[in-house]
Amino acid sequence: QVQLVESGGGLVQAGGSLRLSCAAPGSIFRISAMGWYRQAPGKQRELVATVTSSDTTTYADSVKGRFTISRDNVKNTVALQMNSLKPEDTGVYYCHARPPWRAYWGQGTQVTVSS
Repeated sequence: QVQLVESGGGLVQAGGSLRLSCAAPGSIFRISAMGWYRQAPGKQRELVATVTSSDTTTYADSVKGRFTISRDNVKNTVALQMNSLKPEDTGVYYCHARPPWRAYWGQGTQVTVSS
């Protein structure tokens, strides 16, 4: 059983910053593409950012220039640095790991941005 352990969610005012972190088992982290997804109230889950095992990154247009995804291959963690937060960034953020055989999801962590 693979568990992704998330931390860093919370409440922040518009314009502020938060840093999310997700720890994955070492047995899968090295060979997994990692990512963050979010689900806003009343909306479907959407991709926020991804980083491959070779450190190639992609971002949703709505967060590009404000968010940065990174991975630490020693600590087996992936982080999402979120700057210049907007109320529309509010939602449940999910860590995602994709080794070759299947995908795994974290439990989700709430991010609330007040206006």
